Parts: sequence; C-alpha cells; structure tokens
Amino acid sequence: MSGSGWWMHVIWVLGAGVVGFGITAVTAGWLKLKRGWVVLIYLAIAGGFLSAYFAWSGIDLMQVVREGWLMGLAGAAIVGLLMIRNVASQPASPRSKGVQLTADILWCGLVYGVLDGLFLSVMPLLGTWRAFSELGLAGSRLGSAGAAVAGLLASSYVTTLYHLGYPEFRGSGVAMPVLGNAIMSLAYILTRNPLSAVVSHGAMHVAAVLHGMEGTIQLPPHYGGSLRARTASAGGSAGQSA
Repeated sequence: MSGSGWWMHVIWVLGAGVVGFGITAVTAGWLKLKRGWVVLIYLAIAGGFLSAYFAWSGIDLMQVVREGWLMGLAGAAIVGLLMIRNVASQPASPRSKGVQLTADILWCGLVYGVLDGLFLSVMPLLGTWRAFSELGLAGSRLGSAGAAVAGLLASSYVTTLYHLGYPEFRGSGVAMPVLGNAIMSLAYILTRNPLSAVVSHGAMHVAAVLHGMEGTIQLPPHYGGSLRARTASAGGSAGQSA
C-alpha cells in the first residue's frame, strides 16, 4: 500500500461507526430483539467487517497481540479490576443457573465482550495508527502522540455511534459507555498491546453476567424503563461501559 492510502484507513474507521449504529439501531432500536439475537447479528456483521478490514490492510492481528503481550495482560488486569468494581457497584439482579449460566458467560460475557473490545477499541486504534504511518507521521514522538490522541477520538466516535443505536443510551446516558471504553482504549495505547482492551472488556462483561444481566448497564439491550431511566440520570458517571 502506498502512502496515499492513508485516507482509506480513515474511511474504514468512519464506516465502523456507521455499521455499529446500524446494527444496534435495527436490532435493538427497531426490532427490539432479545440480547442473544442482538449479539448473534452483531457477531455476524461486525465480525465480517473486522475480518474484511484486517484482510484489506494486511494487519496480522495475532502478531500484534504477541508483541508485548505481558504488558497487555498487565494492563488488562488493572483496568479489568476497575471495570469489575464498577459492575459490582450497581444493583444486582437474578442470574441464570446451571447450563444456561454457562451459556450466558460464554455468549454474553466472552463473545460479546471480546467483540466489543475488537470493534470499539482495537480496530479504530489500529486504523488510525496505520493512517499516521502511511503519512509518515508515526515515527516521531510528536507523531506518535498525535496518533494516540486521534486513535482515542476514533475509538470514542465508533463507541458513541454504536451505543446511540440502543434506546437506553440516547441522550446523556451515552457518556457512560464512551468514557468507560475510552479507559480501556487508553490502556491499549499505554501498553501498546490490544489485550489490555479486549481482555478487560471481556472480564467486564463476564462480571456483568454474574452480577445479573438485567441490573447492569454493561449488557444492553434493556427494554425495561427502570434501568433506562437510571442510565439516563447517571449520564455523567465515570467508568461505566457497555
């Protein structure tokens, strides 16, 4: 790819926001599907989008993960504990049992959480970094700092549009997931390893499953009025992410 291709990475990042909004606006905002079906459609469409981007860009995600993976796990542990603590501070609700609980942990916890980490943090950050690299700006300290700031903004852009598709996050309530995801994206930037964002996001989702999916905002969609009202009223709270 030549240096003139930087703008294509920008288009991919902008497209991720549009795709994310479309998924949640249709599945949760319009059709009001159950959470499991929302995750399935999210996995099919966003997973396909991520696969297409990595194939087009030539990014070897596994190689990116292998470079500095110990730092990535350390960052994931610190940020993950912060996110789990936030989950525990919310009202608990009944959780499933037995085989169903295992299925919820795997599907709404790990699959949903890991996909969120990849789509909301890893792809926007990598896309922004590649754009700066194509422009020849990522080699200096100033350029690296600019790429980090731009990547954080790109991640927040994708996160905002994705969550605005959920009715419960329309309005001031969207600030909570944007801030929470920004913390996980910042961990990726500081450790230079995507495990910081992906593992912490997965841990947060698993904690939300165990704490009760209907009482925690980290596992949308919720169609009950009480949680939606609580989300909107707490729009300025820190550290909460879906």
